[in-house]
Amino acid sequence: MLKLYSYWRSTAAYRVRIALNLKRLSYQTIPVHLVKDGGEQHKLEYRAKNPQGLVPLLEHNGQFLSQSMAICEYLDETFEGPDLLPAEPFVKAQVRSVCQAIGCDIHPVNNLRILKYLQGELSVSDEAKGAWYHHWIQQGFSALEQQLSQFNATDGEVASFAFGQEPTLADAFIVAQMYNARRFDVDLTPYPRLVAIEQHCLTLDAFKDAQPESQPDAV
Repeated sequence: MLKLYSYWRSTAAYRVRIALNLKRLSYQTIPVHLVKDGGEQHKLEYRAKNPQGLVPLLEHNGQFLSQSMAICEYLDETFEGPDLLPAEPFVKAQVRSVCQAIGCDIHPVNNLRILKYLQGELSVSDEAKGAWYHHWIQQGFSALEQQLSQFNATDGEVASFAFGQEPTLADAFIVAQMYNARRFDVDLTPYPRLVAIEQHCLTLDAFKDAQPESQPDAV
């Protein structure tokens, strides 16, 4: 069985849960609490599996794979089920572009360890920390909104998902990041395309069952 080392509110783990569900794969959740007792991700036992000390981490046949994008592509290439990446090369590249914009540019500067460092080591105030978070979300979402709106306008029909009528990895990354933005009270009014994608995705069980509050370690 596949094992996913996960934290219920981790945005990156959320993406992988969606991917697993879209591929219709069974898996066991191994909770890794990122806050309790100083963070279980820092324990030697977990570091032996993932030297980065991050979640998510996928275990398959006794082998471990970290980083959400690598995990999702591995699942898509290894297992039967609906494709997470389109076959057409340019659209596939567009999906990867959205995933990387979120996974490389938006999320890393706003994840838990960065926010804790800002507040702890640099003594940044709650107000300044919030401004930091909102700035990078707004900058990233503005670009994604334009990119996705342009695709939708040239596709010939209104796309139910980010890139057409079937969900892709782009949708998994968008939905997870939108959850994170809502958690920190970002005004999403300027991003109607992102909101429409999110709301449509959340009508599907693959997305609903992956939501943070539905996880066994949710508190």
